[in-house]
Amino acid sequence: MNFTPFVVSFKLAFITTLVLFILVLPVAYALSGSKSRLKPFIESIAALPLVLPPTVMGFYLLFTFSKNSTIGGFLFENFGIELVFSFSGLVFASCIYSLPFMFQPLLSGFESLNKNIIEASYLSGKSKITTLFFIALPNIKPSLITAFVITFAHTVGEFGIVLMVGGSVEGKTKVASIAIYEFSEIMDYSSAHIYSAIMLIISFVVLLSVYFFNQKAKS
Repeated sequence: MNFTPFVVSFKLAFITTLVLFILVLPVAYALSGSKSRLKPFIESIAALPLVLPPTVMGFYLLFTFSKNSTIGGFLFENFGIELVFSFSGLVFASCIYSLPFMFQPLLSGFESLNKNIIEASYLSGKSKITTLFFIALPNIKPSLITAFVITFAHTVGEFGIVLMVGGSVEGKTKVASIAIYEFSEIMDYSSAHIYSAIMLIISFVVLLSVYFFNQKAKS
């Protein structure tokens, strides 16, 4: 049995989760205490992948970053960056598609945080960065764990946008979900069953761990 698609899936999920955490953390933290009129607009953009079909997003990314497009051609000719049918392109697409799963839990966690704790930290002379990492984050552990686990699991299970942007390059962009699709196409149902069962078990364990942790945190 070839486990390479799972390796690619987990590598993609790990990098995507890490990149999203770094990018989303300061935005969610700043937005949680903001009363700006732009807040609903930003939240809508962040939540858009939840309602937008993956094929629609995949089409626009494919159109925008192909070598024949203005942006894609510029990136390739000047920086050698090729986002279509490459692993870096998969990471970029996955970060966009999995954005809500990192953004929403972190924002909800920060919004539910007792603001007196944050104010007390500022009054004691601590910087915003120190307050974020040593005061805010430790107090929203359930939301933090949920953001990490759900983002990781969602990325592992991606199909539509991965297929359109990354294609199926063995050892490079061929993830587990694509492998299952291809097995079904050639009617290799035995391999499809094995791959699907592994994905089912992983998904269940991930969700069980989230609910178990959150239940334990509440008790």
